[in-house]
Amino acid sequence: MTVTFLGVRHHSPACARLVARTIEELRPAHVLVEGPADLNGRIDELLLGHELPVAVFSHYRDEERAATSWAPFCDYSPEWVALTAGRAAGAEVRFIDLPAWHPAFTGRTNRYADAEARYAEATSRLCRRFGVDSVDALWDRMFESAPETGQGLAARGGLAARLAAYFDVVRGEAVADEGDQARERYMASWVRAAVAGAGERPVLVVTGGFHRPALRTLVEAGGPEPEDGWPDVPAPPDGAIGGSFLVPYSFRQLDAFAGYQSGMPSPAYYQRLWEAGPRAAGQDLVRAVVERLRARNHPVSTAALIAAHSTASGLAALRGHPLPTRLDLLDGLAGTLVTDALDEPLPWTRRGPLSSGAHPVVVEMVAACSGDRVGRLHPDTPVPPLVHDVAARLTALGLDGARTVTLRLTDPADLTRSQVLHRLRVLRIPGFARVSGPADGTDPVFTERWEPAAGTGREAALIEAGGFGASLEEAAAVTLGDRTREAGAEAGALAGVLFDAVVCGATTLSAQVLSHLCAGLGRAVSPAPLGQVLGTALGLWRHDRVYGVAGDPLLASAIDTAVGRILWLVEGLHGSGAPDPGRLEALAAVRDALLRAEELLSVSRETAAAVFRRISLDPAAPADLRGAAFGLCRVLTPTGRPHDPGTDAGADAGTGTGASTGTGTGTTFAAGTGSAPSAGASARAIGDPRTLGDWLAGLFAVAREELTGRGGPEPLIDVLDELVRAMTETDFLTGLPALRQAFAHFPPREREQIAARLIERRGLRGSARSLLRTTADPLLIARAQELEARVRRTLDAYGLRATP
Repeated sequence: MTVTFLGVRHHSPACARLVARTIEELRPAHVLVEGPADLNGRIDELLLGHELPVAVFSHYRDEERAATSWAPFCDYSPEWVALTAGRAAGAEVRFIDLPAWHPAFTGRTNRYADAEARYAEATSRLCRRFGVDSVDALWDRMFESAPETGQGLAARGGLAARLAAYFDVVRGEAVADEGDQARERYMASWVRAAVAGAGERPVLVVTGGFHRPALRTLVEAGGPEPEDGWPDVPAPPDGAIGGSFLVPYSFRQLDAFAGYQSGMPSPAYYQRLWEAGPRAAGQDLVRAVVERLRARNHPVSTAALIAAHSTASGLAALRGHPLPTRLDLLDGLAGTLVTDALDEPLPWTRRGPLSSGAHPVVVEMVAACSGDRVGRLHPDTPVPPLVHDVAARLTALGLDGARTVTLRLTDPADLTRSQVLHRLRVLRIPGFARVSGPADGTDPVFTERWEPAAGTGREAALIEAGGFGASLEEAAAVTLGDRTREAGAEAGALAGVLFDAVVCGATTLSAQVLSHLCAGLGRAVSPAPLGQVLGTALGLWRHDRVYGVAGDPLLASAIDTAVGRILWLVEGLHGSGAPDPGRLEALAAVRDALLRAEELLSVSRETAAAVFRRISLDPAAPADLRGAAFGLCRVLTPTGRPHDPGTDAGADAGTGTGASTGTGTGTTFAAGTGSAPSAGASARAIGDPRTLGDWLAGLFAVAREELTGRGGPEPLIDVLDELVRAMTETDFLTGLPALRQAFAHFPPREREQIAARLIERRGLRGSARSLLRTTADPLLIARAQELEARVRRTLDAYGLRATP
């Protein structure tokens, strides 16, 4: 009895032919294939008669980790040929690798990822030895460039020996990682079991070439044989959820130029190579490139095609190829059709996705090599319950057609349709795309518009989403939970999860997901994105009557966590620089939460006011932050009653920053801290014109009523007028950009009131509105005045000014 180990490269036509010929000659008792052993009971399902490519999609989830992976097959996959040819020859066909959920596959989304990519030193050495640019070019030269007769390199003995030598060099003396070692030990146990039960008949083992040397060594060394014939298949841990389903796959997904991790690039070319040989594959490649270019109005003349053919033939002869290979043809076409200088090397000279900004001709050449074939499952293929659930829901809600859908979110029936479509969006199921609707919790938009989108890959996406749950609600909720964990401390991503939970009607998330969300907010490192979360959550908690989440506990937890974290972050900020609008918006959101939802918070107004007082007095804090802290102290602890800028006259609805006619003077900071200086006195104490503008930007972001109020002994507007009038022209130009940014917080109506006050102070008469309507940039006007003054001073210095 003999064991034949065939090491192959995944999706290699040459290796697939070798597997077929070997099975035909050996007529083995067992054909053992690298693949998930837990699928052995479903090989009949795999061989139902699908239109390839298809893939085995596996999913796994427990309390600590979640994982998904794919094991794709196409017509020229050696593993697929081993299954089909082995079954046709009467052999017992079995998968022998660990299940996809096993920790040995941690971090891998593709079972058939090229192992030699992890040992780049050996492949780079071979590429240099053979004078080629990439592993794919090396592989083509050594294994795929056989003539159509099937002789030479394609002969079984010569090809097998060359493959063995290649993979021996790639594996070398390197020690595989723990995952590969575990897989190889497990596969070797299957080989030993097959040998024990095969009698005198041979056994064929088909695995990735990287594993072949280790498997031979392990099998020859011997080991314990299973008591009941075959090794046990590991079962998932208790409480874990997992499974495998067949899904349609596409050539696009198989292509290395689209980011696929294993096997050969350009699947359309190699499909044709498998079906008809290198000559027909080359002719079809050239034809596909020309058709694509002409369809996009790119001229391709007959003379250019003749030149490309001559170049490709010359390159093939120079490189020692019997016929032009894929790379010969691509190089010939590129040399003839690309007439512009390229900013980067041609994509087939390296491994990986096509770079953005690639030349249009090169893009079409790669697309022609990739092809557009999409697999199709046999109608009898089992699918997860989610597929049936989604189909039934779309039909019941009238969403199973290809038409534009406009939904009124105030209508309960339309809101249900919206939630279903949002759940599909969260699961990334193709079919509909939202083109308009509310963007966040405070957006006063009550309609949505969805348009039909390309449904390519819809069936596969639904099957894959079935790993998240049996129903649409469950799958969407699990996906949101995963996104929460992945977001970590990224507040912007957590804001997206929060809003998606609302529009999906999934606010009743599990306690674990809620804890992850709050923990992520509690670890955020920047106030600005936290402010976005807080603003969205507070707006929904206070006002939402569309999605039904007003007063929702999920939003309440997010509000409390975000307020506490923002306070902690801003108290430790030191440094200088221009005002940070995001940080100021976050502080405005904290103000609103303290004034309008204090009952949700672990932090009282008095405690927050004490924090802001410390910041306002900290000379190392940024000027805009000190100004905002000063304003928040005045807002949170005025004399008489809490000050709510949202209820004052002149409040600008929906902006989150109110204006007040109150004075805001005579206030104190937190209890026991003493009297607070007025805003005017604080502004007068700053001195530096540039710092003054930054301080005012912070103040006006949270309490702009401090300027428009007139009470007290020293109104801020009067103080600022005095300070600006006293500035030199140089100081004014230095401080003008920051001052303009500060006054940008006022809406037009309030700017007009400020202008009217300044006119009144000067005892003048005129239109405040016309004062605000300048024909040029005020900064440009100020610089022009400074230039004119310098010219006058220079003329005076040399006695050149004419007497009026």
